Amino acid sequence: MDNQQFDLFGPAFKANPYPTYAAMRQAQPLCQRDAANGKSIWFVTRYADVAAILRDSTRFVKNVQNTMTADERAALPPVPPLIGLLSNHMLNLDAPDHTRLRTLVNKAFTATVVNQMAGRIQTRADQLLDKVQARGAMDLINEYAYPLPIHVIAELLGVPTRDQHRFRQWSDVFVTPSVNIHRQTKKYLKTKRLMEDFTAYFRQIFADRRQQPQADLITSLLQAEEQGDKLSEEELFSMMILLIVAGHETVVDLISNGIFALLQQPAVLTQLQHQPEQLDAAIEEMVRYDGPVERATMRFAAQDIEMNGHLIRRGDAVSLVLAAADRDPEQFDAPDTFDPARHNNRHLGFGLGIHYCLGASLGRLEGRIAISTLLRRLPNLRLAAPAETLKWRTVPILRGLQQMPVVWDR
Repeated sequence: MDNQQFDLFGPAFKANPYPTYAAMRQAQPLCQRDAANGKSIWFVTRYADVAAILRDSTRFVKNVQNTMTADERAALPPVPPLIGLLSNHMLNLDAPDHTRLRTLVNKAFTATVVNQMAGRIQTRADQLLDKVQARGAMDLINEYAYPLPIHVIAELLGVPTRDQHRFRQWSDVFVTPSVNIHRQTKKYLKTKRLMEDFTAYFRQIFADRRQQPQADLITSLLQAEEQGDKLSEEELFSMMILLIVAGHETVVDLISNGIFALLQQPAVLTQLQHQPEQLDAAIEEMVRYDGPVERATMRFAAQDIEMNGHLIRRGDAVSLVLAAADRDPEQFDAPDTFDPARHNNRHLGFGLGIHYCLGASLGRLEGRIAISTLLRRLPNLRLAAPAETLKWRTVPILRGLQQMPVVWDR
């Protein structure tokens, strides 16, 4: 089958990408496309291949400059400040830079710290439902799934939750592909304005914390020293971007995609209402079945690599399709069935290897509290519109609905 027959973008594809991914797994598990820079981009869809590449941080790197010769790097044009700010975070770095930055922030996500947040997450979930319960209807995303994790990450960072509307504007910019935003387009100008707002906001926060340290992650990052190294200002800004996006965008979609799956299977929803002890396993199945991260952030071949009869050339981009791998019948029985009782659910939704999701335990906790609170407090929760009419966001690497109207018995 010709590569071009696989349409991997647009609203129709995003509404249900799984049949396309199944066809790719079968016909072209390493699907090659031409990239704008004259090289190739490879879409990898089989579980075994995706897992192997996730673990191989030596041959498949995150920083494209680590695929280049010294002469090739020297010939690169200067990176525009806007691009550098958007891209110079842990997910796009390799060791030793990745190791240094991850070590600095890791202390904020220990099991002890995460478990201590459970009570505050529960309080916030109840506060959000208190506002809408008597109404009998809400947009589950904008009134619940979004404000809950943004409150959590703002509290973790030490940022006033009254500014959460600004977080959403910034986050929308961060998750939008940045190709060609260096050109003087309306998109560039909007991005530039929002990024200037972002940097001015956090520069003031940083200055305040240097003068008056608090018990929060920003203070910790400003004060931390690991092996005599501190974060530069650009690294601090990039870390804020990563934590805002990864700390809230993915949790929004975990909660809403999970509820969306449950609302289409009332028997399973009822079972979880009566057996809440099964919710931990159900969360794992939600991540596998329709997880928030559709494709991992890009990797690049550091050398020529032969894989399954294909030659991935040095510098080629590699897109790991987690959504396809987690529905691979070679790894999962009945992969297109949502089964909260699934055993040995070794999904790839949080990644593998050195880039395994730093906030996985926090995301699981937020998802469990958010969903269990909904099931407990909103009797007969159901969709207020046909599932097929709901619109999905078109961001390539994330999977989530734009809105989800729901109703319940008051």
